[in-house]
Amino acid sequence: MEPLSWGQILLAALQQFLPVWVALIVTFALSIRYKRKLALYGKLFDSPVGMIGFAIVMFWVFTAFFADWIITMDPLAQFSGSKNAVPGSALTAPDPDAYTHFLLGADHVARDVFSRMVMGAREVLKIAPAATLFAFMVGITLGLPAGYVGGKLDTVISFIANLVLAFPVILLFYLLVTPEIIVIGIPTYMAAILFLFPIFFIGILINSRYFTNPPQRNLYLGIAMAICVWAYIGLAFNADPLGVWGMSPNLLNVFVSVVFVNSPGVFRIVRGMVMDIKTRDYVAAGQTRGEGAWYIMLWEILPNARGPLIVDFCLRIGYTTILLGTLGFFGLGVSPESPDWGSTINYGRKLLAMVPHPALAPALALMSLVLGLNLLADGLREESLKD
Repeated sequence: MEPLSWGQILLAALQQFLPVWVALIVTFALSIRYKRKLALYGKLFDSPVGMIGFAIVMFWVFTAFFADWIITMDPLAQFSGSKNAVPGSALTAPDPDAYTHFLLGADHVARDVFSRMVMGAREVLKIAPAATLFAFMVGITLGLPAGYVGGKLDTVISFIANLVLAFPVILLFYLLVTPEIIVIGIPTYMAAILFLFPIFFIGILINSRYFTNPPQRNLYLGIAMAICVWAYIGLAFNADPLGVWGMSPNLLNVFVSVVFVNSPGVFRIVRGMVMDIKTRDYVAAGQTRGEGAWYIMLWEILPNARGPLIVDFCLRIGYTTILLGTLGFFGLGVSPESPDWGSTINYGRKLLAMVPHPALAPALALMSLVLGLNLLADGLREESLKD
């Protein structure tokens, strides 16, 4: 069977990504059609930079979602006689109805680079946004009272946050996911503490919003707390009897590390913004009306800080993506055989001078996702400043 030319490789790759192109077209068509009704998200489509960044990010999001339809081969399967095969190479003995070529070649153990790159997007995007969201809940839950109340509470929390921020990030990541630390059980203890903050945040959010309507508050609070505790048991201790919530030990270690490292940075940003916003007239008006402190913090101050926080959220996902790639590069990722981009780059770098494609494909994917997040953040910042 003849190898594919670069033109044929490009055409075949574009065809494999057909579900992604369709999803992007539908998303952009609907978003542009109704952008005047979609608040800040709709304003994003008035910014060319924001639209480019959004397109790149959503490309990888849809790639992760449709990965099972896009891949051409099992990303963990090894194919005899195809070690370090160049892009476009044909399989030596393909199965009937199976894909017959390596679009981006094969790696040092004869695994398909294209399929591993596609599945790598799913590995990255199932950790980075969720871990960043958890970090924001931790940072917001601590940053709001620290900035609003101040005093000894602010001093204690700021001191702890500064201790974490003063430690080199990569070294801290490395320590948190090393086998010696894992054996002691420190990541599990950290998960037990850190994963409580989303429960506190959601509980306080609902309670402060519906405090004057006890029946409605109790209903919403009961449903939310039941779901949160159920998720907490499964995520922190992998003890969900229904198997809906759960993390493998390696995934939990990486997830907790990301949350722990990002939370102090979010705390500092939220604290600084609260200290500025709490001096505004509308906050004083809320205090005069007798509104509770948590209501003012969550429903008066936090919504007025949403612009910079959304921008930071996008940027922080990009930083997290790089950190996950770094962990995988050092062999401390989700699992040794995982197709995450960091691990794939690490495997490919050993033969970079001879066969660059196993490392080049995931490296470009990682770079493009981070670039897209940065451009998206720039677009959001540009539009939020117009409010």
